[in-house]
Amino acid sequence: MKNYLKTNIYGDSASTQRLPVKYGYGMVVSVLSMLGVAQVACAQSSYQSNYNDTSVSYFNEAATAADRGDIGALYNYEQMMSGGLFAMYPEYWRLNDSLEMQNSATVARFARQYGGSVMAEKLAADFAEVKAKAGDYASVRQVANLVVNADESEECALALGYNQGGDSIRSITAKEKVWLTTKKQPALCNQLATELNSNPIITNQDRLERLKRMLRTGSTGDIIALSVRLGVPIEYSALSEIQRNPNNFLNRFKQEPYSQLNQYLYLYAIGRMADKSYRDAALQVDYDIRQDNQRSQHLLSDDTRQYAYRILGVKRMNYNTDDGFNEEAIEWFRKSLGQSFNFEEAEDYAQAAIRFSQWADLINAISSMSNTTQREPIWQYWLARAYEQVGDANQKNIAKQIYQTLARSDDYYGLLSRDKIGQRYHVSQSGGNQMPAVTDYDRQRVNQDPHFARAFALYNADASRTYANREWNWAVKQARDNRDYALITAAAKQAYDIGWLDRAIYAIESTDGLKSLALSHPMPYQSSVVRYSQSVGIDPAWAYGIMRQESRFVTSARSGVGASGLMQIMPATARYIARNLGEPYSSSRANHGDTNIRYGTWYMSDILAKLNYQPVLATAGYNAGPNKAKRWQPTYGQMMADQYVETIAYPETRNYVKHVMENATIYSSLLGNAMPISQRMGVIPSGF
Repeated sequence: MKNYLKTNIYGDSASTQRLPVKYGYGMVVSVLSMLGVAQVACAQSSYQSNYNDTSVSYFNEAATAADRGDIGALYNYEQMMSGGLFAMYPEYWRLNDSLEMQNSATVARFARQYGGSVMAEKLAADFAEVKAKAGDYASVRQVANLVVNADESEECALALGYNQGGDSIRSITAKEKVWLTTKKQPALCNQLATELNSNPIITNQDRLERLKRMLRTGSTGDIIALSVRLGVPIEYSALSEIQRNPNNFLNRFKQEPYSQLNQYLYLYAIGRMADKSYRDAALQVDYDIRQDNQRSQHLLSDDTRQYAYRILGVKRMNYNTDDGFNEEAIEWFRKSLGQSFNFEEAEDYAQAAIRFSQWADLINAISSMSNTTQREPIWQYWLARAYEQVGDANQKNIAKQIYQTLARSDDYYGLLSRDKIGQRYHVSQSGGNQMPAVTDYDRQRVNQDPHFARAFALYNADASRTYANREWNWAVKQARDNRDYALITAAAKQAYDIGWLDRAIYAIESTDGLKSLALSHPMPYQSSVVRYSQSVGIDPAWAYGIMRQESRFVTSARSGVGASGLMQIMPATARYIARNLGEPYSSSRANHGDTNIRYGTWYMSDILAKLNYQPVLATAGYNAGPNKAKRWQPTYGQMMADQYVETIAYPETRNYVKHVMENATIYSSLLGNAMPISQRMGVIPSGF
C-alpha cells in the first residue's frame, strides 16, 4: 500500500499518474451555462472580456495536441478558445514546449494578459526553473516578481537569480533550508547551496559548518570549493585516494603532524568508512581517541573528535530498519555535543531519544533546533512529554500548558494532547457532523468566481485531474488569501455534492479556521464500509481512516507503483486476498468500489491478526508491509505507541500512521462510538 499523496497548489503529485485524457464535450456547454460564467466575465477579469462557452469543449483536444507536441494545432486552438475561461492553456502549452527558447518579455506579456490565473503563475515559475538550470540568472530575475507561490525548487531558482545579481539579502532567505541540508532536495537547491559559498553574507563559520556536513556525506565538489574559501584547500586527488582506501589514510594520519587539512581529511575518511560499515568506523574512532588521549601532542581536535561521533550517530540511525534500533546512537550523539546540529542531525538525535525514553537527551535535541522548528506541534508535544517525565515542578507545569495549547487543534498531536489533560474529543468541537449552511449568495459567488468556474468545468468535462485539481487548489488559495471562508465553504459543499470529495477535503483541511467534518471527513459507501468491517472484526472508523488517507475517496486513484481503488490495493495483494476468499482474481473487480472495500477491510483484518491485533502496527504494515512493521517493534518490553510511531524509520509511513490514527479517532466520534486516540493506539508489544 502506498500513501496517496495530496497534490500541491498546482495539482501535481509524484504519487499519481496522469489519467488518460477522456472526452465528454456534450455536457460541458450546459455546465458552463449553469455556472453563469459568461455573465460575470467582465466583472471578474480584465483579460476575459467575453467568456467563450466552447473553450472548455476544446480543452481536451488541445491537451491531446500538447501531449503530442503539435504546435500548429495549438496555434489554432488559441484562436478557437480566445476569450474563454481556458484561453490561456493552448498558449501555455505552446510556450512551455520550448520554454528554454523563450524570453522573459514573452513570459511577462503572458502573465499580464492572464494575470491572477494559476497558469500565469505556473509559466513564470516554470520559466524561472528552466533558466536557473541553464545559468541564465538575469532572465530569472526578470520574472521573479511574477512568482507569488513558489514551491521548494522554484524558490531556489529565484534565490539563484538574486544571488548572482548581487542581491545578497533576498538570496540568503533560502539559506536555512538549503545550506546545511544533507537529505535529498531539488537539484536547484543543491546548486543554490553551492553558489551561496561566494555570497558576501556567508561567514567562514557558516562555511565550516557546511564543510563538516559535506565531509560526512562525501560531496566532493562542495568540499573542494568550501575548503578553498576557508584557506585550507583540499585537493581532489586526496579525496579520491581516501575514497578508494580510507584505512591507508587513517594509518598514515597517526604518523603525521597535526594540521587543519588532516582534521578535515580524517572526517572525510571516517565518513567513507561509515558508508560501508558504521561498526568498523566506530571501532576506528574509539581506537583513535584512546590512542590520542595517551599522546602528549594530540592529533585530533575537540571539534574533529565530536563531529566524528556525529557521523556515527547519523549513520547508525539510517540502519534502524536493517539492524534494529540501538542505544549506541544516543551515546554517539551525546559524545558529539559541542558541535552545532543541522535539522536532520537534531531530528535523528531526538528520535533516538524518544525511542529509548531518554528524556534529557530529547530536551537537548529539541533545544538544538531552530526557534521556528521548536515551535512546531511535533516538537512542542515531545518537549512536553520530556518535561512531564524528568522536569521539575515548573517544567511539569509548562508541559501542561503546552498540552492545553496543542489541544485546541484536532490534528494528531492535538488529539494526543487532549488525552494528556483529560479532555474528551467530540465532533461538536469540530463543527459537528452537520453539513454547513450555504447561502444562495455564496453559491452564486462560487459560480461567478473564474478560478472555481474553471475547476468545476474541468471536473465535469472529465479532463485530466491534474488540471482540475490545480485550478481548484489555486482557487482555494486565492479565497484563503482574501480570508473569504464563506466562499471556500460554499465551493467545498458544491464539490461534495457532485462527488468531488478529495477537493472538498483539501479546501477545509488546508484552511486554518475552517471546521466542517461533514466536508473534511465524509463517509461515502457507509453501509459497505460498516458491513464489511464488522464482518471481519475490525473497527469501521479505522477502515475509514485508512481509506481517507489512501485515496481521499477517489475511486480511480492509482499510485505510481500500481496500487489502486479506494483502499489502494496492489495487484499482488489483491490476488492474495482473492485466493484466501476462494474467488477468482479480476483486476477490474478488485478496483471496483464495493469489491475494493471488501478486499481492503479483509486485508486490514489479516494484517491485524498477524501483528498482535495492534492497530498501530497493522496501520504501519498496511503502508510499508507487515515485516517492516515487525522490525520496528521493540526487542524487549513494551513501548508507548506514540514513541513507536515517532521512530518509524520510513518518513512516509511515519506520517501515514499519524494521519490514519487521527482520521480513525475523528471517524469513531462521527460513527457514534468515540474512542480516545491514546486508547486506540495502546502500547506496542515486543517483537519476541
